[in-house]
Amino acid sequence: MKGTLKQLERAIEHAQTYSEWYEASQEHDRLSGADEWKEIDRSPHYDYELIRNRLWQIRQARERGDVNKLVFHLHEGLHGNLGNISNPHLYQNSRVGTKHLIENYLTEVTTALNYLCDTNFKEFGLKEKLDFFENTGQAFGQSCLMLSGGAALGLFHIGVARCLWEQDLLPTIISGSSAGSIIASVVGTHNDEELKLKLEPENIYLEAFKVLGWKGLIRGTPVLDGDHLEACLEENIADMTFEEAYRHTGREINITVSPYDRNQHARLLNWRTSPNVLIRKASLASCAIPGIYPPVSLWAKNMDGERVPYIPGRKFVDGSIVDDLPIRRLSRLYGVNHSIVSQTNPHVVPFLSRSDTGNSLSVMGDWALRNASMNIRYALKLVQRRVASNDVGLMIDKAKSMVTQKYIGDINMIPPRQPLNALKVLSNPTLQDVRNYIRKGEQATWPKVEMVANTTMISRTFRDCRARLDRIEERMLDQVPMSVV
Repeated sequence: MKGTLKQLERAIEHAQTYSEWYEASQEHDRLSGADEWKEIDRSPHYDYELIRNRLWQIRQARERGDVNKLVFHLHEGLHGNLGNISNPHLYQNSRVGTKHLIENYLTEVTTALNYLCDTNFKEFGLKEKLDFFENTGQAFGQSCLMLSGGAALGLFHIGVARCLWEQDLLPTIISGSSAGSIIASVVGTHNDEELKLKLEPENIYLEAFKVLGWKGLIRGTPVLDGDHLEACLEENIADMTFEEAYRHTGREINITVSPYDRNQHARLLNWRTSPNVLIRKASLASCAIPGIYPPVSLWAKNMDGERVPYIPGRKFVDGSIVDDLPIRRLSRLYGVNHSIVSQTNPHVVPFLSRSDTGNSLSVMGDWALRNASMNIRYALKLVQRRVASNDVGLMIDKAKSMVTQKYIGDINMIPPRQPLNALKVLSNPTLQDVRNYIRKGEQATWPKVEMVANTTMISRTFRDCRARLDRIEERMLDQVPMSVV
């Protein structure tokens, strides 16, 4: 038995596709006893009695066709993490999936939602359905994908995004900072048909970095060529505004940028807050590391479709410095209450644990990061008091933000520890490098697919039901005859 399990573990480690990984992982669960663990409802990590009771109530109401009771139970009892069923500990005892009680509950809820959406009821018409799915769905919340900074290491994000997209689990709300903004922009400006080709390594333009001279760090001039980076973005990102991209793909892309002024707050650019801003320029600004790249002026389209400066006179720099993962603003804008994070920042990744057990910092990593943060913040405060230069003061201001941010989410994809990768942060990757980064991103995502699927199942069903109801409403409105005055 031990020999067979070892063979399966090697097959899991060397799997070339998700289907290979999944098949070997399923067999490992069967032989290791994990399948037996899934059959047992009891666990200290969630309220299994509550979930049992909720499952019975919803199933009984649906099977009896009692629409009023079903609506009542769903409206009153649906919560994003009811009974702590999203607890990462519940995914540590098996390679694939979790307790069958949890999966049965999620399946029953989605079955009930589809039943309410697609069945005709006298007492629950279209207006009542629209109100229910709008209000209950908004209260339930939804998930987002957040892509961190990381320069060349950010190519890891492509593997994460590609895996989620192939499994039909890619959230429609995606944020990106610095390198993450490039990948978010690529995904956000290409529809599903275009994305299939665009996410192939051979179709990604690689020449992002051109060194002007490292003496610029002392002279206060840029080290890397901003025009060269902009040409790279033009090859990878379609020429669209945020609103145009949303209309084209249905994905809501968010890019964080920081004003090139001291004591200013970071901005979150998207089709709701800045619909006419050009995505390429927003991504270029989000990549403009102070002292490394020059600050960037944003551009937008006016009412006539002409390109004009956006907030003339103001320039912007790297978004990850102040707000790498803008979860609070995503929550306010979209009702996001669950985050999937791909984290590649080289100053963060070494401290992160590779197991999702509710705390993604290792014990030593947590201690080291906390102590380093306290010491760095204190030192920066002392230096900042003596600085008059806006450029130097801005860099110190941003450095203080870097050591106080939260860099993890509810589900985290983190690259393996490879110290030599730090040497490649600002170097142009080869095609083989790109393939390797993408493969690492996919491999880091495979073990999280079932967790992502389960934790987003209800919110995805709300979204799909609402889309179907909206189409029905549109058809009904088209059939209403126009009155002649």
